[in-house]
Amino acid sequence: MTDAGLRSGQLADAAGVNVQTLRYYERRGLLTSPQRSPGGHRLYPVESVTLLRVIKTAQRLGFTLNEVADLLDTGRHHHGSRPDTGLQTRAGEKLVEVEQKLADLTVIRDTLRAAISAGCDDLIACAGSSCCPLPFAELAEGDDRADHC
Repeated sequence: MTDAGLRSGQLADAAGVNVQTLRYYERRGLLTSPQRSPGGHRLYPVESVTLLRVIKTAQRLGFTLNEVADLLDTGRHHHGSRPDTGLQTRAGEKLVEVEQKLADLTVIRDTLRAAISAGCDDLIACAGSSCCPLPFAELAEGDDRADHC
């Protein structure tokens, strides 16, 4: 670290990302363009470490980079004034989305468990069986289906 800031490699190491990520976030506007040293090296403010960690954490929570950019932009415009409800609203929306994905994954898990328990080992044969737990069996209802499991 220099008195003027962190060089790209230092920032990337401190934030747990790679240098290409820094450049990408810079192009996307998530990270402001850094100052340059007399030798032409990028020099990022120390606060950039926190910003990068916030971005990566938000991504791990399921937010897209576009959503993160919107959240950061909203925070910048309301910083210092009344508390912003943007994060509360978007976190609530993301929670609904995650809960729906969990519900979908639960159905998938349960269906796969049922297929394993039923001994399904051939997709075509299962599609013709009335006791197959896989959802595609419903598509074959008009066909002659085996009545045995």
